[in-house]
Formats: sequence, C-alpha cells, structure tokens
Amino acid sequence: MSRPIEAAAMTGRVRVWDPVVRAFHWGLVVAIATAWLSAGEWQAVHEVAGYCAAALIAIRLVWGVIGPREARFSAFVRRPSVVFGYLKDIAAGRERRFLGHNPAGGAMIVALILAIIAQASMGYLLTTDAFFGVDWLEELHEALAYGILGLIGLHLAGVLLASIRHRENLPLAMVTGRKRPLLADEAH
Repeated sequence: MSRPIEAAAMTGRVRVWDPVVRAFHWGLVVAIATAWLSAGEWQAVHEVAGYCAAALIAIRLVWGVIGPREARFSAFVRRPSVVFGYLKDIAAGRERRFLGHNPAGGAMIVALILAIIAQASMGYLLTTDAFFGVDWLEELHEALAYGILGLIGLHLAGVLLASIRHRENLPLAMVTGRKRPLLADEAH
C-alpha cells in the first residue's frame, strides 16, 4: 500500500490542496478585503493590497502550470459545454462530487483571476502620469471592484451549496488541505 493511500485509510482524508494553493487562496482573501476596505481612504494601503493581489495571481498562474496535479489548471479548467452541463446537473440536484474543483468552481477561478488581473492593471494605470485622475478609468476600476464582489458572492454561494449537498466542509478543506476520498460511485 502506498503512503498516501495508507494515510487516507488511517485518517479518512486525502491531501488535495497543497500549501501554495491554500496560502494563495487565503492571501488573496486578505488582499482583496484590504483593497476594498482601504479604497478612497488609505490610498497607500489600497495600492499595496492591489500589488499583493497581483503578485499572488502571478504566483498562482505559474503554480497552475508547474504545481501538483490538483493545483494545475488542466485538472479543473473545462470547456464551456462541460461547465454548463454541470450547472444543469446542480439545478437538477444530481451534480457529481469532485475531489478537486468541480467544473463550476474551475470556471469561477478563471473568472476571478481574469477580473483581478484587469482590476490590478487598471489600478496600476491610475498611478501613472498618463492615466492619473482619468475619470472613466477610475469609474471602470470602481465598477469592476463591485463585479469582483459579485463573483466572490457567487463563489461563496457555490461553496455553501457544494458543502451542503456533498456533506463536506469545503472552507475547512481549504485550511487543512484535506478532503474525504471519493467513493467508488463518485469516481469519474
């Protein structure tokens, strides 16, 4: 018996999220919350939080290519038809459980990463001589901040729904890195 299987048999849990993915996730939570709370009030803090979010995204993009299997984009980024099929399964109450990210979760990761890249890029431009104080860019930056909050709300709703439906504490799994293994009828 291999060590990971032995460990799973002894603890009832398998390692899914490595420390880099977990640190990225919770670091991004802190960076986005700090950027949101400091907007307009503490500009220096706001900018540092934005740069931290951008740095975390850069690390995650690299880790999504070279990291362990569950961290790689190839493990959870799916074609739109697969994502829409999974969303239909959720609506019908028959969605499968995944050890890593499900297709909807993978799509949310892509959406959040792209939105945060756009947001950080606009934030940076607003600090340059060419775009400092440009109203339309400031308004777009603010509108995208609300868009990111909307995506975060959808993400949290999806985590809550999956946690309830699959009887699994997904936020805790993102802290510990461990989930219960897939049962034979859940394997895909």
